[in-house]
Amino acid sequence: MAAAAIGEDEAPSRQGRNRSRQAFVGLKTGQVDVVHEGQIIPRVTAMLCHQPVQSGAIAAIQRFLPVPGRIARHAQKLHHIICNPGFYLSEDAIVGSAIGAAIEGMRPIIEMQYADFSTVGFNQVVNHAATLYWRTEVPCPITVRLPSGGVRGAGPFHSQCMEGLYAQYPGLVVMTPATVEDAYSMLLEAVAIDDPVVFCEHKHLYYHLKAESLPTEALPAGKARIARQGRDATVVTYSAMLHEALAMAEELATEGYEIEVVDLRTIKPLDTDTVLGSVARTGRLLVVGEAWPWGGVTAEVIARVASEGFALLDAAPMRLNAKDTPIPYHPNLWGTHRPTAQTIARATRELLRR
Repeated sequence: MAAAAIGEDEAPSRQGRNRSRQAFVGLKTGQVDVVHEGQIIPRVTAMLCHQPVQSGAIAAIQRFLPVPGRIARHAQKLHHIICNPGFYLSEDAIVGSAIGAAIEGMRPIIEMQYADFSTVGFNQVVNHAATLYWRTEVPCPITVRLPSGGVRGAGPFHSQCMEGLYAQYPGLVVMTPATVEDAYSMLLEAVAIDDPVVFCEHKHLYYHLKAESLPTEALPAGKARIARQGRDATVVTYSAMLHEALAMAEELATEGYEIEVVDLRTIKPLDTDTVLGSVARTGRLLVVGEAWPWGGVTAEVIARVASEGFALLDAAPMRLNAKDTPIPYHPNLWGTHRPTAQTIARATRELLRR
């Protein structure tokens, strides 16, 4: 089955819709203008160009603005397989259309701009996509890409981390890659599995990370990774906070401490075994997340360790999140709102003194 690739490059027309139905027929990677940079956005673009060759039934649903920013520019490299669906900025309609395409056998990839506005399509994701197989035994293999997290000056409407909210709902897989390699390989896996996937891409990492080449092997989704080995304490984190935690570990290494850093990679399902194994080695636990503290990933990790591995702890576990306020616009305020390497280091020193 050929895929319908939907976006906002031109006004909808019967001719355009017909072109979209044929968009992926015979598509080859060599026909697509892929930027071979080692950053996250070009790698995701490369994946979107590569995946149709493998599956033959991908629907790429994009939501473009008339004057796209840096994120949208790379997605526009797929312009020759995109036509306008006519619903422009309706996240509700975008997700609903993707669910319908999935029911008909496609594997739609949706890009929201940004995670904050995915709440407009929230009902479609959690009440329809997440429950579809349970209700009907019809799979719903959609992938919802959410550019997530804060950057300087983005303010409260373009900075939110929504992963904990979506993780509340059974039937959804929630991925939070922190590296270029994971952004590529995990997105391939997200499209391949039959469950709806919420794929959280942190905007701050888009142009701050590079990799020399595309990965040929990767850990499976749902498996956490030991990003740095240590003996004195475990710091569990994910997404952009991984790099803040690694910077903290480098700083504390100069003081004689070896901090183990665990990258969750996927928060639903959550790899509790890897976390417990790390705590068994270190006896101390700090969980770091950029999202707000109430009912989030950090709370879930601590709850699991306390209930399933209490005897492993030598001290009470700690967590560090963004402040429980709306996200500020001013860069200086934003820098103090979210965890940083410095604040993680202070929290880790406090943990080590317990």
